[in-house]
Amino acid sequence: MASFTLERAGYVNPTLSDAQMAELKGIAEALSAPGKGFLASDESAGPWLRAGHSEAKKIPDTEENRAAYRSMLYKTPGLSENVGGVILHTETLFQSDAEGNKMVDIITGNGMIPGIKVDQGYDKKGLPGTAVGPLGHPETADKGLDSLESVCAKAYAQGARFAKWRNVLQISPADGLPSELALVESSHSLARYAAICQRNGLVPIVEPEIVPNGDHSIEACAIATERVLLHQFQALALHKVYLEGCLLKPNMVKGGLTGPKASATEIAVLTITALKRTVPAAIPGIFFLSGEMPLDEDNEESATINLSKMHELFPRLPWHVSYSYGKALQKTCIVTWMGKKENDEKAQAALKARCEANTAATHGKYAAGTCPSVGLDGNIAQAAGPY
Repeated sequence: MASFTLERAGYVNPTLSDAQMAELKGIAEALSAPGKGFLASDESAGPWLRAGHSEAKKIPDTEENRAAYRSMLYKTPGLSENVGGVILHTETLFQSDAEGNKMVDIITGNGMIPGIKVDQGYDKKGLPGTAVGPLGHPETADKGLDSLESVCAKAYAQGARFAKWRNVLQISPADGLPSELALVESSHSLARYAAICQRNGLVPIVEPEIVPNGDHSIEACAIATERVLLHQFQALALHKVYLEGCLLKPNMVKGGLTGPKASATEIAVLTITALKRTVPAAIPGIFFLSGEMPLDEDNEESATINLSKMHELFPRLPWHVSYSYGKALQKTCIVTWMGKKENDEKAQAALKARCEANTAATHGKYAAGTCPSVGLDGNIAQAAGPY
């Protein structure tokens, strides 16, 4: 039996030792260091396929290209000044670059912490009895809990120190989505995942994502986001997840892709309001996903502006509020790289510039338009869903 500590009082798993709790807390705090965010690099296929760019999509999706591109990212000089953790797909966690260097060693050697995406996506048949939402299928719950214990143990042994699990929720006020059933399924699967991660030494990133597909208003998203987060933290308490060793990756509060447009100020106010009403101060860090955006918006620029506006309007918050972006960090980098090694340095410069812009955003200091971006050039619609 673990010894009593003040931190152990309350809703904390009694089987976690003091040493385990200290390690989890230390990792979570390191990942939540001032100015730092996550590089989401956990796509199952080449990230250029999800970048939303017509020419980049033509890069051959081979294991060799995926390794070349990702090792280039992780070797970016000075990246750890902005990025605390790198989220990896299983392939990448156990992969080496062309010279035989392990990806995890490249990441740690450049001052960052490697982690792994552990959910196995979802079946589009969905939860029985739930309505079809804007994604074109019923509500869903991700797979992967049955094998998660083994996955986490192997990931830790390989050098991962955190994990991520994404559940997808849909909004359709006319159809009552998200339903109570979907909220319960999502929150409890994420809480169980988090508890399994912690007993295997991994800091869990809890990601209940409300996708922006649909024509709903930003107010509808605010209501749904508060419902989702209230359910989530009730479930985390029930499963005795140690909050000081846990991180949150939520959606920003935004209107639907085909709904009324909202300003950066409206997004910032409603997002932070939802968080203040639902998220305990014990959580060290909140890291936003950027989410899909309409084709007439620059995903990279908008994501940075939205984050900066939150800190401009709310300079004092109980958590580290930052970014965990994939496409919103990589799009210009990918279009600069285009599968050619001779473009590596220019692509790294593009990634570093966007990461520096988002670090400035965590201080409310980003000036719109000051970071070079591919913008709307080559924009194409992307299919939402598991990745």
